[in-house]
Amino acid sequence: MGEVKKRVNYIILFLLCSLLVFPRVSLAENEETLPLHSEAAVVMDRESGRTLYNKNMDQQMYPASITKIVTAIVAIEQANLDDIVTVTKEATEVIGTRVYLLENEQVSLLKLIQGLLINSGNDAGTAIAIHLAGSEEEFAKEMNRFVKDIIGTHETNFTNPHGLFDENHVTTAYDMAKITRYAMENPLFREIVGTKELEWIGEGWETTLYNHHRLLLSNEYVTGVKNGYVDQSGHTLVTTAKRDGMELIVVTLKAPSASFAYHDTEALMELGFNDYETGFVYEGERFKTEGGQEFELLEDIRFVKAKEETISLLVNNSGLLRINNERNERIHTEILDLVPKAIETTAASIEVPPLAEEVEGSNNQSFFLTDWFSQLFDHFK
Repeated sequence: MGEVKKRVNYIILFLLCSLLVFPRVSLAENEETLPLHSEAAVVMDRESGRTLYNKNMDQQMYPASITKIVTAIVAIEQANLDDIVTVTKEATEVIGTRVYLLENEQVSLLKLIQGLLINSGNDAGTAIAIHLAGSEEEFAKEMNRFVKDIIGTHETNFTNPHGLFDENHVTTAYDMAKITRYAMENPLFREIVGTKELEWIGEGWETTLYNHHRLLLSNEYVTGVKNGYVDQSGHTLVTTAKRDGMELIVVTLKAPSASFAYHDTEALMELGFNDYETGFVYEGERFKTEGGQEFELLEDIRFVKAKEETISLLVNNSGLLRINNERNERIHTEILDLVPKAIETTAASIEVPPLAEEVEGSNNQSFFLTDWFSQLFDHFK
């Protein structure tokens, strides 16, 4: 019976840890209706991964060029950026926005990633895919493996590296927020998507590239990342913005126009920044449970809560700290470290040997001291 109870405890601990690793939250307050034009949207706190607002965030939709976020992070993390890519004829024939690559042109992989993200070059996406996997189809398989196994998406499937329409090329607002959260941890990716302009010198095109994400050029808080459009997807937009120490990820899908996509995004940014704030529980804080155990926090905890909201901190006998809001809904969990109980000793509990001068002969003195240390050791065992 004890073994069964132990296994149940392990299962419960595993599930609790899963909540920490995958902090998906969808609260009733986050499903409130805003006058959005986009059919799906989500606002996520980048650091914690907590969802602050959503509209149809699990509905599968067509992503268009925000697909390139995945193409870029796969290439950045899995390839040598100094590789020289030979552009194939297939890459030069891709329709849509381009950086006008020429067949057999030699371009570094890093430069292709820059053209992919800053100017939304479809030809750059195909060139990257063929270089790394031999074809768009094989590269799409790696994209799917990456987002499922590494990032943990559930409703996403890619069939190409650029986002041109395919009925099986789908994602959700929530999955794209998770993907973006992962990608923005990479310093190079963050640098590229935050680049406002870049001189482009190629065999077929010399120009200055201006980032296609309009808010990066007009909103001081925006730090990236990517826009998209095909007829079937409508206007899609992924944005990160940082203010007062909080960085948000905003995803909007299927807006009827680019203006509406940007309008929705700015409204959602304001909701996140105006209605939420960060809170902290600091390292060294100790908590006592009803069972008399004491637990300690080994590092600072950062969490996000609604402004003016009162929170409560609860710790159970397993050392699980739960931070709840006023509606008793979980906004953060953390496993604390058990503080070992101090061992109390009393003089009466140890028999003290006679003083040395009371003992006849050095051999007897050695015996009594040895016996005393033995008692002392037994007491602390």
